[in-house]
Amino acid sequence: MPLRKPWRDLDRSTVARAPDRLGVYELGDGSGTVLAVDSGVLRDELKTALAYGDGEQVRWEETQTREQAADLVAEHRARLE
Repeated sequence: MPLRKPWRDLDRSTVARAPDRLGVYELGDGSGTVLAVDSGVLRDELKTALAYGDGEQVRWEETQTREQAADLVAEHRARLE
């Protein structure tokens, strides 16, 4: 199941509004197809994704712990395979 959050354009303003907290994020293309799922400190991860052009859209969910983030990533990656 995808993250239940709306897609946002992956641009500087979105990255600036991203929380400086742990979380899981999905990168998507222009049509909303999920290209990648990963976790980390959201603002830092999205800065990198924007710099490398890894996607056109993004959505994320904050987590409380790295373990929670890892579990959520594993769940979402399994559905993509």
